[in-house]
Amino acid sequence: MSDTSSDASTPTTPTTPTTPATPAVVLDVWCELQCPDCRDALADLRALRERYGDRLELRLRHFPLDKHRHAFAAAQAAEEAAEQGRGWAYVEAVLERVEELDRTGEPFLVQVAGELGLDADEFDTALIDGRHILIVDADQAEGRAIGVTSTPTYVIGGERLDGGTSQEGLRERVEEIADRLLAEAG
Repeated sequence: MSDTSSDASTPTTPTTPTTPATPAVVLDVWCELQCPDCRDALADLRALRERYGDRLELRLRHFPLDKHRHAFAAAQAAEEAAEQGRGWAYVEAVLERVEELDRTGEPFLVQVAGELGLDADEFDTALIDGRHILIVDADQAEGRAIGVTSTPTYVIGGERLDGGTSQEGLRERVEEIADRLLAEAG
């Protein structure tokens, strides 16, 4: 998702030619929307957004796992939500109901879009025509290339942090790296 750090409901700061549009620190979040561990990481991601605001860009990177049969479709749906301006809201809504996605599949993805006021018919069409497949495939290939094997995995400042085995201490480690990078950026 190219711009998942802010949704239409989140205020953004207008940029001028002298104000860089890119935040000082980027946190890539390799995630899978059918993953209970990714759901458990939501509280940490919300806390990071709260603490850093627009100084930290959270970028969703897709890494659907073979063991979850609806994960690839969910990644495509997340891209459609981002295109419609509600990327993170959609991601959070789906992750909070992982079990329902597991039971219901693609109809659930379209249902969530409707619940968020998105164009559910366009979601259905996007899932059928596969317009976001290349983005998901590229994320997954890049993840494999850098050693991602489970979700969630975070990459910040060139350091990969694996949250697939435990979330214990990860937010603190991300904060430590982010604080250092922000200090270096001045």
